[in-house]
Amino acid sequence: MSELIVIGYDNESQAEATRMALLKLQHDYLIDLEDAVVAVKGADGKVKLNQAIPLTQMGAVGGGFWGALIGMIFLNPLLGAAVGAGAGAMSGALTDVGVNDDFMKDLAAHFKPESSALFVLVRKATPDKVLEALKGLGGKILQTSLSHQDEEKLQAALDAGQNRV
Repeated sequence: MSELIVIGYDNESQAEATRMALLKLQHDYLIDLEDAVVAVKGADGKVKLNQAIPLTQMGAVGGGFWGALIGMIFLNPLLGAAVGAGAGAMSGALTDVGVNDDFMKDLAAHFKPESSALFVLVRKATPDKVLEALKGLGGKILQTSLSHQDEEKLQAALDAGQNRV
């Protein structure tokens, strides 16, 4: 079962830095992420989601490839590629993997302007090494499915070396 962790930040760069640290940990097989999304509330109040995996673009590329291949069979590869790319982009846009987009947008709508949050779904992790890597990155845990004890450990690691006011 995956664990949900939402960490709030005063700006987008801090959230992106934490996501990059988590992606490096995943590359080193210390954490298995199901999803990692940065939600940013702009100065205009609009919420933008920076997905780790752009499903619309991936769907368009995959659909274009398969459409061109099928189009070559029917002697019209350009039409096949165009139709395939359109269908792939549409299916990618309609596919929601990981954290629910509506949940992220609803929560981020309550943020102050120009702030952000990192939404992470963790399948499994090596806690001691992950906590060590996240030390001092800052942020405030807004919501989590972790136990109270694990939540306190994570917040302590994020706060380590930070000057809290």
